[in-house]
Amino acid sequence: MTLGLLPDGAAPEARLLLASRGLRAFGDGLVSLLFPVYLAQLGFGAFQIGLLATATMTGSAILTLLVGVYAHRFAGRRLLIAAALLMIATGLAFILVDAFWPLLLIAFVGTLNPSSGDVSVFLPLEQSQLARSVADRERTSLFARYSLIGSLAAASGALCAGVPEILADRFEDGLKPALEIAFLLYALLGLAALALYHRLPVVPAGSAAAPSEPLRKSRRIVLVLAALFSLDSFAGGFVVQSLLALWLFERFGLSLATAGAIFFWTGVLSALSYLVAVRIARRIGLINTMVFTHLPANLCLLLVPFMPSLGLAIALLLIRSALSQMDVPTRTSYVMAVVTPGERSAAASVTAVPRSLAAAASPMLAGSLLAMSGFGWPLVIGGGLKILYDLLLLAMFRKVRPPEEIQSTAPQRSSRSRLPEA
Repeated sequence: MTLGLLPDGAAPEARLLLASRGLRAFGDGLVSLLFPVYLAQLGFGAFQIGLLATATMTGSAILTLLVGVYAHRFAGRRLLIAAALLMIATGLAFILVDAFWPLLLIAFVGTLNPSSGDVSVFLPLEQSQLARSVADRERTSLFARYSLIGSLAAASGALCAGVPEILADRFEDGLKPALEIAFLLYALLGLAALALYHRLPVVPAGSAAAPSEPLRKSRRIVLVLAALFSLDSFAGGFVVQSLLALWLFERFGLSLATAGAIFFWTGVLSALSYLVAVRIARRIGLINTMVFTHLPANLCLLLVPFMPSLGLAIALLLIRSALSQMDVPTRTSYVMAVVTPGERSAAASVTAVPRSLAAAASPMLAGSLLAMSGFGWPLVIGGGLKILYDLLLLAMFRKVRPPEEIQSTAPQRSSRSRLPEA
């Protein structure tokens, strides 16, 4: 499936990483919609669901932080295998446990992802290996394909979220056993990812020339980027897919099948946008692509709660999806470009950890807001904060350009590793 998607010159292990990304994303897309429904079946309210979503993202952030600190001591293949084992255990544990506090602990230590995007420990590990597997000029293209496969697979998983409703009539206990089958599938997908990780080379291509090392030369620029990305992720935590689905269920009385269809098409539009982002980035640069596609998308998000009908709300969500994710492959490529090759694993983790921690804080707040009001305040707050992030990113980094952008234009004063003067 991934053979034709690889850019020229990509190492063979890139195909394995793209395939594993697709498997994991399908599971994330499925359980992100079923997560609030399953918890509601267990008798939990909006606040408790938001708290469990916060626990999943907090745990992922702490685990990713540990990877960022210690990843240079271990082979990336070994860490990915350990993460896949944790994914298997998470899916099985959600089937076996139904009490709130044990589930909170499982959510904290596990790999469950209530968001439509990937915020797990897998992300920095796979990104650093992908960056080593391709030449710099094809890096953005490879990350676009990585994101494309993830979005298409997640959209397919969301589309399948209606299947448990169809199967519910076959079980005496109704919907709950059908939902448990979905979490079993999540565990099996983790098993399939484990098999792919076992096939990765023990020593990644290029590691001898650029062994992993802690952040040194690029420390300042990475920390500033991490702070900005954390603002974006804090805003995104208000509209994680599980809580957005919960708002749609309560506001418009949607069925699981209808919600799954909506999130399928939003995922498809996001996926197609990744390839468009590569073309735009080659013309206007990575930072400009990140900002000028993100701004209108966030305006759409902010306006969704004000729409008087489901049709208008869906229209804005679809427009947002066609624009909002173009910054994903460009952001990853930008981080990989402005650090030294040896620092890429650490940079991927250090930029991911604040994002995960920040995103973990807001679902609980969003759940509280939804419990108090059905208006959709989380969407308004999330959209407004994301617009602020866009403006700050443009102001601080519009002159900090990767080497390949500098080489393709006339020489300028910009440096890849120096922040512009305040």
